Amino acid sequence: MAQQIGFVINDSKPMNKKDLTTQISVVSIQDKYSSYPSSGLTPEKLARIFREADQGDIYRQMELFEEMEEKDTHLFSILQTRKNAVLGLEWDIMPYSEAPEDIKKADFIRKAFEFEDLESSMLDLLDAIGKGFAVCENIYKVENDKVYIDHLEWVHQKKFIFDDAYHLKLITEDAPTSGIDLPPGKFTIHKYKARSGYPTRAGILRVCAWMYLFKNYSIKDWVTFAEVYGMPLRLGKYDASTTEEDKEALINAVRSLGTDAAGIISKSTEIEFIEAIRGSSNIYQTLAEFCNAEMSKAVLGQTLTTEVGARGSYAASQTHAEVRQDLLEADCKALAETFRKYIIKPLILYNFGDTSNLPWVKFHYEPPEDLKSEAEIYSTLIKDAGLPVSAEHMYEKFGIPKPKPGELIVTPGMSIMPSKYIPRILTRSKGQKEVDLLADNALNAFQQPFNDSLNRIINGIQQARSFEEVQDILTQIYGELNTQDMENILSKALYIADLFGRMMVVG
Repeated sequence: MAQQIGFVINDSKPMNKKDLTTQISVVSIQDKYSSYPSSGLTPEKLARIFREADQGDIYRQMELFEEMEEKDTHLFSILQTRKNAVLGLEWDIMPYSEAPEDIKKADFIRKAFEFEDLESSMLDLLDAIGKGFAVCENIYKVENDKVYIDHLEWVHQKKFIFDDAYHLKLITEDAPTSGIDLPPGKFTIHKYKARSGYPTRAGILRVCAWMYLFKNYSIKDWVTFAEVYGMPLRLGKYDASTTEEDKEALINAVRSLGTDAAGIISKSTEIEFIEAIRGSSNIYQTLAEFCNAEMSKAVLGQTLTTEVGARGSYAASQTHAEVRQDLLEADCKALAETFRKYIIKPLILYNFGDTSNLPWVKFHYEPPEDLKSEAEIYSTLIKDAGLPVSAEHMYEKFGIPKPKPGELIVTPGMSIMPSKYIPRILTRSKGQKEVDLLADNALNAFQQPFNDSLNRIINGIQQARSFEEVQDILTQIYGELNTQDMENILSKALYIADLFGRMMVVG
């Protein structure tokens, strides 16, 4: 998880707008070249590089980490898997609350995040997983008195040092050894702390460096073995009476067979090809695979999704993928916190002045099967247990955008139709409301004649002294009932509804 230890930056006051648009971490000619510390790497040399980093000089350690990614295909692959797991997710800018001012801030940040190469900048920041930290310089632009991010400029980790208190400082031409403090709001610093300790030891590549070294030894010896023993031995034989001239011709022919696979010798000489002995096991391959597995554990938290092996299975790899889900969530939360502290907060400060109630970035890292099970749990708690749950919580939990005024709302039993039919559906829906209103008016008109008839029946029953009298009274009232008014109301309502329906169909 990302930590704040070792990255103390003064953000008490903002920079002026002129300084915001200029680049501080200018690339020099020296930055383009590497000392290639992995060349001739030994345990002693690796230990020296680590001791330098422990004292704050991380230059050679960062160059070594860069070479490790370039030279080791397996290490490159698992690091890309870890980074792309975050890059492949959908994400949203969420307001702090539903207050109008908070929504306004979120809308502004949503627009401000539409800057150039955002995905590439996210990949640059996720480089912290391997190296402990990654830095991009915020290059701003000013439009209509509003400050936006123009782009994020990646800064190589070897351009930084740590002072005695492990505060991060930027190396410049004016301060090549001591470095300068990072101006507030000018740099985005993403941190990853693989374990407790000093920030120079935080990256995963520090853990993988020893396996990388041992694997390189194994690969080097394996290549040498293949070169010596992988090709058949070309053995030339000659008789005791062979002349020196024939011997010279024989040795030249044997040598040329190594490159040209062709030669000329006399009949008195002989060339024999002897194949190398093939063993039942390969110690070099076993060691290389062991190192790969150890690096997979360090980066992904498991090995089965990258190396199933002879005894592995798809089901086993699916089980182990759950461990990686924990790493994915941690990476997403750390990156979201970095965005909020180093990009969202300065933008809100420069444009609104008030840094309270900051918007935040929500990564949708929940696997689909978990969302389904959680939805069932929520349904049970709400329906059966009667647990009150806010709609805002449900929108946030499942990453569903809250509907805006005027949008079509999907309700239970409603069929989802193609968008081209929506205007017609809306028109019919409006017409149905008019018909429903007509029915309500008809019922209101029915009320008076119905009440008159009902009152006569109630009074007659109250005056009766036996069931026979009740029957006689009801028969008399029924014959005298005036239903003409109700019939007129009903016929008029049906007639108007029919005309309205015809008009909606035609029009």
